[in-house]
Amino acid sequence: MPLASPRQLFLLAFLACVAIMGGALYLEHVVGLEACPLCVVQRIFFILIGLTCLAGAIQGPGLRGRRIYSVLVFLLALGGGATAARQVWLQTVPLDQLPACLPSLDYMMQALPFQEVIRLVLHGTADCAQVSWTLFTLSIPEWSLLAFVAYLGFSIVQFLRRA
Repeated sequence: MPLASPRQLFLLAFLACVAIMGGALYLEHVVGLEACPLCVVQRIFFILIGLTCLAGAIQGPGLRGRRIYSVLVFLLALGGGATAARQVWLQTVPLDQLPACLPSLDYMMQALPFQEVIRLVLHGTADCAQVSWTLFTLSIPEWSLLAFVAYLGFSIVQFLRRA
């Protein structure tokens, strides 16, 4: 049975990002979970992956274009996966060894230089280590990590396909 066309796979990957973001927004606005700085960074990576996949679905590129989109998705999934892995690691660190909580992202953007905000956000805090919701015993960052790994696999498949 032949695999779906590259265009269809990009569309499917885009729709998966929409579902992931829908779930994140549901957990935030309906369930009441507040996104920590690392969660926000992961959301940005999902949005960028989704936009890249949408562009690939709309354009329906040839082999060279598909490989370019695949490399972009791969790099974004790698960045998102690293962020999710950092948060998963923070969830395993004893509470007394965690970095202190940060002020809100809005405040930091107004009060600190951009490079310092990025450094602090990517470092993670005690907020990022809190496990406030699980599904099948996996926390949100663990699910995110699985999704980023799936996007890595998707990008490799899209890159290696000949048709």
